[in-house]
Amino acid sequence: MIRVKKIDHVAVAVKDVDESIAKYKQVLGLEPTVREVVASQKTEAVLLPIGETSIELISPKGNDGLEKFLEKRGPGIHHIAVEVEGIEQALLALKALGVQLIDETPRKGARGHKVAFLHPKATGGVLVELVEPDPAEHA
Repeated sequence: MIRVKKIDHVAVAVKDVDESIAKYKQVLGLEPTVREVVASQKTEAVLLPIGETSIELISPKGNDGLEKFLEKRGPGIHHIAVEVEGIEQALLALKALGVQLIDETPRKGARGHKVAFLHPKATGGVLVELVEPDPAEHA
């Protein structure tokens, strides 16, 4: 059984991070707290917190898939990330159920978190990211 704790973030693909930060600040009053280049995913990520969750602006830094997404669809919602407890066990359980996975083992994502993606076919067309926070963040 998978233990989903909360929505961690909703990721929005953007071409220009600085322009998007300015828009979200002007329209919603949101201020970025984390900005980093995630080398393992070849993206730049900026978190705009809202309560216990965030909007994450993502822009490609060599990520071909994200480039193609932006070319085909333009800026917009890219994925929903849910925080899980025990990401490795969650992936094993999903695989045993026959759920199509993009990542069978977690990789390092933004903020040092463990992340893994489920194939959109598994969720009716929505790209879902499983996230398990870095324990050091909660220390």
